[in-house]
Amino acid sequence: MRSWVSSAILMAAIAVAGVAPARGDDAAVQAPRLHPAAFTPLPLGTIKPAGWLEDQLRIQANGLSGHVDEFWPDIKASAWFGGNAEGWERVPYWLDGIVPLAFLLDDAALKAKAKKAVDAILARQQPDGWLGPIGDSQKHKPYDVWPLFPLFKALTQYQEATGDPRIIPALVKCCRKIDQVTNATPLYSWAQYRAADFTVTLDWLYERTHEAWLLELSQKMFKQSYNWRARYEPFKDTAAVDGRYQMESHGVNTAMGLKYGPMRFRHSGDAADLGSIHAMLEALDRFHGQATGMFSCDEHLAGLSPSRGTELCTVVEEMYSLELALAASGDPGLGDRLEKLAYNALPATFKKDMNAHQYDQQCNQVICTAKGAHPFGSNGPESNLYGLEPNFGCCTANMHQGWPKLVEHLWMKTADGGLAVAAYAPCHVETTIQDAKVKIDVDTAYPFRGQVTLAVTVSKPVVFPLWLRIPGWAAGTRILAGEGLTLTLPGDVVVPGVSQPGKAAYQRLPAAVKGDSKPSGLAWEGERRLTIEFPMTIRVTNRPRGAVAIERGPLVLALAIEPEWRRFRNRPGLPYSDWEVYPRSPWNYALAIDGAHPERSVRVEERIVSTRPFSEAGVPLVARVKARRLRSWGMEKGAAAAPPASPVASESPLEEEITLMPFGATDLRIAEFPVLKSP
Repeated sequence: MRSWVSSAILMAAIAVAGVAPARGDDAAVQAPRLHPAAFTPLPLGTIKPAGWLEDQLRIQANGLSGHVDEFWPDIKASAWFGGNAEGWERVPYWLDGIVPLAFLLDDAALKAKAKKAVDAILARQQPDGWLGPIGDSQKHKPYDVWPLFPLFKALTQYQEATGDPRIIPALVKCCRKIDQVTNATPLYSWAQYRAADFTVTLDWLYERTHEAWLLELSQKMFKQSYNWRARYEPFKDTAAVDGRYQMESHGVNTAMGLKYGPMRFRHSGDAADLGSIHAMLEALDRFHGQATGMFSCDEHLAGLSPSRGTELCTVVEEMYSLELALAASGDPGLGDRLEKLAYNALPATFKKDMNAHQYDQQCNQVICTAKGAHPFGSNGPESNLYGLEPNFGCCTANMHQGWPKLVEHLWMKTADGGLAVAAYAPCHVETTIQDAKVKIDVDTAYPFRGQVTLAVTVSKPVVFPLWLRIPGWAAGTRILAGEGLTLTLPGDVVVPGVSQPGKAAYQRLPAAVKGDSKPSGLAWEGERRLTIEFPMTIRVTNRPRGAVAIERGPLVLALAIEPEWRRFRNRPGLPYSDWEVYPRSPWNYALAIDGAHPERSVRVEERIVSTRPFSEAGVPLVARVKARRLRSWGMEKGAAAAPPASPVASESPLEEEITLMPFGATDLRIAEFPVLKSP
């Protein structure tokens, strides 16, 4: 189902664009051009957050994201603004998150900060076109192109939100200089492994200027870059677990590398480029996968242990790669993965007021301390502390893009003139289709509830399709039509066979007619409503050594360990500190669960969806399950030892009912459990 849906969407895109994929020698004689993507992301500001998602962005704006530039020297005194502090990647990283955050919230203070930063950078453009410092006090190499990759992403978003006429000429002028620089010195170090991020901007510029040399520069970047597709065809695991730390095993490089094939497809037309992300994801899951859908990397790929770390930078960069890969391919399975990361790994790595963050999070995180041994590979003992810049400051600069970029990519335009859902969350979409103003209000408490209502309002009658993503876990999904709207689906109301277990799919409304290259859409007039009902059933996911993770919808459920917060480091004059977290309740439990029918073993209790759903105090649901203590399951290297091989026998005579809650709401947790033997 996944490959058929992706191919169908891609072929529709190609048909609409009127071009065919390049084949063999034909590609060499054709003029540079971009092959069509299945979906097109909407400009910044088209989608606005609502409900709990808007609350989450406001928490972010009130936390470190909205204030770190006021006191952190690496931004406040950066060489990007004429200071003497770091003039390399940290300001571009920060700006890449603060620009969308400011405009999504329509926050005057944040927009003023973004404008001040953009103005300062543009005013300092060098006569030769270079943007930013040429080397800095930290001895970064002059004309290192890597920091320009995140800077360009920030500036393109700023242009979309404001229409600033300075941006495109400045970027084009800088690209001319980058072309010269990379002729003399081909890509090296970080830029070589992250070049696909630069091609995102080059393609964006080409679509607005139609200057063919920009595509030639993109193609040169791919030739000079590390070939991520080749590394994973097939993948021979050379993980850092054996002490070999290579650039290709670096977690953030790997997360950025996931977009390499889908972005190169826009130039090659090679379907194998488009699909190469799946080989990467499957290999990462096999050798380094975690219950949250992330892979371990502390700082490098670290194996399957749930006590190994995952860097926050890697989480936000994998989310962005998935967003772009989904746009290129239309593959609904990538939306499943995106939601799992966004609703579990992303919120879990922050203190719930977002005034502190971790460098490394753990799926089985039973203590956060700098004392004693620690399980991380090349990262230091402060890596899982919550703080301003634990271990290393890159995450302090780069963490801001996670939530805003998710909002930006919730909906996308389709090649057949419609709109597609990439991920479900409460939001408002306002765009134009066939000269009609179209507004979609998404009313939902998803991912905590299974119902999603779409209110579609148009300024005049218009016909266009909707592409609704049905997650792989949501077999039996129902789509209900409101008054005045007819769905051309079998049975009209209930959609049979929309999703098979484990197979995500797009349901096009109305269903396309076989052989119809331009199928019609739904007829919209005034306001019409659709309601989607996803079955939020309990699922058990098998993990190594017979352990299990418990899931409900896109959420992973975890045992929340009662935390004791201890201040580790004061920062005089600042409202920010570094924190250790110690456990105040037991964590070493084995579950009594029916793997074939987990709903018989797990009782879910829904609560009010608060303004802070990713916190223990405001959690919208909990689950109760029977368990017994395993006193033999203890600590190893300052972390929970690997779960004992299941099934296990407990020496405890007492069966307890323990409480699970969404992974992202926890500070200390167990998400990967051993399973008890049957009585």
